Amino acid sequence: MGRRQLRTRARRFLLGIGSLADRLGHRSAYVAGLSLFALASAVCGSAGSPAVLVVARGIQGLGGAAMFATTFALLNRSYTGRDRGTAYGIWGAVSGAAAAIGPIAGGLLTEHLSWRWIFFVNLPFAIAAIVLCFVVLSESQRHRSPLDLVGISTFTVFAAALTYGLIRANEHGWGEATVLISFALSIVMLTGFIVAQSRTDHPMFDLSLLRSGPFAGALIAGFILSAAAFAYLTYASIWLQSVRGMSPAQAGLATLPLAVASFVTSASVGRLTHDGRNWLAVGLGIGLTGVGGLLVAWRLSGASATWTALVPGLIVCGVGVGLSAPTLSSTAMAAVSAHRGGMAAGAVNTARQLGFALGIAALGTIFAARIKTVVVGTGAPHPSETAAAIAGGQAHAVLAHVPASVRPAADHLVQLSAVDGLRLAALVAGILGIVGGLVAGLLIRPGKRQAPAGADGTAPRHTVAV
Repeated sequence: MGRRQLRTRARRFLLGIGSLADRLGHRSAYVAGLSLFALASAVCGSAGSPAVLVVARGIQGLGGAAMFATTFALLNRSYTGRDRGTAYGIWGAVSGAAAAIGPIAGGLLTEHLSWRWIFFVNLPFAIAAIVLCFVVLSESQRHRSPLDLVGISTFTVFAAALTYGLIRANEHGWGEATVLISFALSIVMLTGFIVAQSRTDHPMFDLSLLRSGPFAGALIAGFILSAAAFAYLTYASIWLQSVRGMSPAQAGLATLPLAVASFVTSASVGRLTHDGRNWLAVGLGIGLTGVGGLLVAWRLSGASATWTALVPGLIVCGVGVGLSAPTLSSTAMAAVSAHRGGMAAGAVNTARQLGFALGIAALGTIFAARIKTVVVGTGAPHPSETAAAIAGGQAHAVLAHVPASVRPAADHLVQLSAVDGLRLAALVAGILGIVGGLVAGLLIRPGKRQAPAGADGTAPRHTVAV
């Protein structure tokens, strides 16, 4: 859960930090973010109170946002042609490996050493990365245009209010007063952000880029990728651990096929997915994440379903992630001039993180609603409380309060309702992935040519869908 919390904190800063990095230099921004992340990790590992840990995690998220927002800009300016495709493929492969190793390594460190080591382990890698940055990377040209403080502040408040509202809605219901106030505030701030960007000469986010088919397609693909491929895995984890009784490390191993398939695919096809073939890689990749979700939904059947039902769908989904994740980022980067690379990378990563947050909230509502329907249909006592406990990962508490004479029947109900809830969530994610892949592919596909971007970034370097 720690990685998800970090992403939640980071997403509200991604776009603003990406724009700031374009002004300060991409390497400088990356090194600053990495250094901040390392220092915050050390504080987290040494924290003597929950308050210190929470504050340090917030700072860690800020550093992570700076890294997320500049990684692709650094790759984009360091490589060209097929080498750029290879670099993006290797990045995707390494990300897939990290996704595979992270949960397992975290579980082992926590189990055999201490939770503090999940933070201390970051330090040697961060130090090595900082040294490499100065050895192998050159600084990008800095652009001294005025910083768009209004844009940064309005977008940050919008993202924070939306994220908070989604998290609270998932816990307390969509009609709760605080949830409605959060959503209203997010709408007001988003409106203010759009107005501010349209009236300033140096916007944090150039709204005219949304008229570019490839750039808009990359944003849609990033949003759908997170919502369709990863959001329902949160509820798969609840099912595996709370209902099936697996440990965190075992649950991590159960979802390993997705990460392995993503790693192999990214490493194998990176050189082939660039230029005119981006649309095919993104559209097909996002579509395959949808096919994977449908396959998971099809194989999940009945109370006897086990983790093996997930494997074929996760493999297909991993292939889709490996195809689309690196390519959609390179597509967005190609749609802007080099000095706007931070803004483009921040926009794509913001879309991905918002897709993850919205996906978890929406699929969580579907997951919980389906569980409640199954529980109510059996005539079980206290159906609302029972369903909420199962959906919230408290299945053991439900069974603990059941008399021994009816425990087998109660266990069957818990298993059946959780499987049905997860199956419906995966089905919705699958449909979303297929539709999103089609839309993104059509927007990105080659069509009418535009002139290459000049140094002033007046014309994007891409082909526009017609």
